[in-house]
Amino acid sequence: MNKQIKRFFVMALIVFIGQGNMSMLVAQQTTVEKRSLSAEVLWELKRIGTPTISPDGKWVVAPVTRYTVQDDKSHTDLWLFSSDGKVQRPLTQSGFADGQAVFSPDGNHLAFVSKRDGDDAPQVYLLPMNEPGEARRLSEVPTGISAPKWAGDYIYFITRIWPGKDWTEMAEQIKKDKESKMSGRTWNALPYNYFDHFLDENREAHIYRIPARGGEPEPVTFGSGYQLPRSSQSSSSYDVAPDNRWVAFQSNTSGTEVKPKLDILLIEPGKEAVRNISAEKSVNDAGPLFSPDGKQLAIFRQNIRGFYAENQKLILHDLGKHTQKQIAADWDRSLGGMQWVHDSKTMMGSVDDAGTQRIYHIDLSTGRYKALTKETDFTGISIAKNGNVVVHNQSFVHPPRLQMLDVKSGKLSRIENINDDVLANVDMGTYESVSYKGADNQDIQMWVHYPPGFDSSKKYPLFLLIHGGPHNAISDGFHFRWNAQTFASWGYVTAWHNFHGSSGFGEKFTDAINPDWITRPYEDTRKAADWFAAKSWIDKDRMVAGGGSYGGYLSSILLGKEHPFKALVIHAAVYNLYSQMSSDFAVHSQRFGDYWEDPTIYSTISPHYFAANFNTPSLIIHGQLDYRVPVGQGFELFRTLQHRGIDSRMIYYPDENHWILKPNNSMYWYAQVKEWIEKYAKPGPLD
Repeated sequence: MNKQIKRFFVMALIVFIGQGNMSMLVAQQTTVEKRSLSAEVLWELKRIGTPTISPDGKWVVAPVTRYTVQDDKSHTDLWLFSSDGKVQRPLTQSGFADGQAVFSPDGNHLAFVSKRDGDDAPQVYLLPMNEPGEARRLSEVPTGISAPKWAGDYIYFITRIWPGKDWTEMAEQIKKDKESKMSGRTWNALPYNYFDHFLDENREAHIYRIPARGGEPEPVTFGSGYQLPRSSQSSSSYDVAPDNRWVAFQSNTSGTEVKPKLDILLIEPGKEAVRNISAEKSVNDAGPLFSPDGKQLAIFRQNIRGFYAENQKLILHDLGKHTQKQIAADWDRSLGGMQWVHDSKTMMGSVDDAGTQRIYHIDLSTGRYKALTKETDFTGISIAKNGNVVVHNQSFVHPPRLQMLDVKSGKLSRIENINDDVLANVDMGTYESVSYKGADNQDIQMWVHYPPGFDSSKKYPLFLLIHGGPHNAISDGFHFRWNAQTFASWGYVTAWHNFHGSSGFGEKFTDAINPDWITRPYEDTRKAADWFAAKSWIDKDRMVAGGGSYGGYLSSILLGKEHPFKALVIHAAVYNLYSQMSSDFAVHSQRFGDYWEDPTIYSTISPHYFAANFNTPSLIIHGQLDYRVPVGQGFELFRTLQHRGIDSRMIYYPDENHWILKPNNSMYWYAQVKEWIEKYAKPGPLD
């Protein structure tokens, strides 16, 4: 029975029962009144992070973030859940950002990263799990700590140091920089920034370790002559063998950051010599993971330098024989999300698979793979020694949840009810996956979202969303920044199409738009609009579209080409590929050459060349701290529209980056988008 029919019967029953009792009628009406999934509701929801399961499989720890709108603050605590679902409670309540939790090998302690009272930088804290006790600070590293891993008697971590300085001198340097009135920065080479922050050329990212019982940090990679990637580092940048004999880490060995070659290096703690297990390959390797028995190292390889979205191939490196082999070579999916199962014979993980993130199981001896989940996204996994598996699950209509996954049966059991109180009173719309014929007559998968109370006998406006990347896919997950259900609640049929270039549909499909970013995605977008225009429940005279990043790029392309949209929303748009060279990442340069080497690429696909044809009203949005698509791109586009006399509006955020992340800024963003599209496409159904 669908939602509309259910609502009809409920209301009919209320009227029947309440004919002689008006108070009962009022009470019943109150219970069925719902609110929409507004931007305000999105910020009421708690956000559950990736879980970590204890070695014995009994306990799960995950970060839970809540926001206070009145002060624009976030508050992240670690929560404890039992795998049987009977326990659910905060584990830390310091009022600080607690996260990056790892269990000790015996499960008796939990290490996590926090910046608490008196800390000038994030430190490692230890919390007993089998007895009462408060968390105690383990480290005092002035440069801060990230990505901890616990192996044997040591906790490993990443920190960004000044080579040649001891800890005291580094603390003094930090204090000096903080108090300095000089704001200039100097670089002699790339990289100089990353997404929303500038990089200090004089610092290097290295792995250190500290005894879990306490003591001084010991360098692991410092002294080897190699550092971790300069732009960013995470827990996937390195791994530690269970017996502490080896540390594997990713490093650029090319000698230049203009065209880096990322290799996996092996080093023994306490020694300086490294072994490059990627030296014979002119490719990029990432994500080293030691097998639980310590005999193999999994790495994830890409063969085309400069193509960041190429499928990551699963390679097993035998640490004894020094041989390598590829697993599941015939599988046309990217396998970078795999994790070891504790038998050291199989792996499991989240795979981007045709519009849905699914958990897959791989037999490493045969290469056979099997999907363990089907619908909705599973974006994180943690595996206990006893085989218990916890997964991070979400969909378009529910934010992240924690579920236990039975590997044999595929059965899921939820172990928390966070956010149920908020969502119980929210009237969600519905959604479905459809396909249509796009460029080259290929099938294009698309998610279609219907407003609450959708009536197919009436006509609705369309808001077509264009995802970023371009080599991402919109999968069945909860999106806080561009929530299709929120847009639908305004009275629009809303859709995401996974056009050519999207990931998860095979490497050829993903690479089909390089270097020509226009032709196929533009055709896919036009044909998506045609698909909707042919539906009796769509008003083809009330269509709008918009997107961010690459989605802003393609929206800017629409500005200069034929399309059916009455207005556009263009967020963080790549508008001028020449000035995009000031970005932290010049996407075409590494693979296809710089603009002075082959200017035809840039002159045929840069949106600014089509400005003479611009005639669509557009809302332009950009953040000052966006270094992936520098803010000048937005102002160039806005000035162009103004010079052409086109109705346009510019929203500028001085304190936001590529994404709008602060509660009040986000709610203003949603309100402005709503006001803009309503101006050109009246919301709601028409008979």
